[in-house]
Amino acid sequence: MALSKEKKREIIEKFKISENDTGSVEVQIALLTERINYLTEHLKIHRKDVHSRYGLQKLVSKRKKLLKYLKREKPEKYNEIIKKLNIRGV
Repeated sequence: MALSKEKKREIIEKFKISENDTGSVEVQIALLTERINYLTEHLKIHRKDVHSRYGLQKLVSKRKKLLKYLKREKPEKYNEIIKKLNIRGV
């Protein structure tokens, strides 16, 4: 299931850098984290849902790559977003 428009807008507002920002690395990581959390809860209930598990692995991999980029380019933003989203570092 995709994120609702309200939830997505709320996440973008929280992590945006400028007024018209919707696609910065920070926003992408936050949106991916929300989807990862949803799929994790889904898979706790539906243990045999293999296709969703593959999707979850893709999302985690993409978030990992974005975090690696952010750590390399802006280490202070990396530390900030790790703390805000309560996720472990790469």
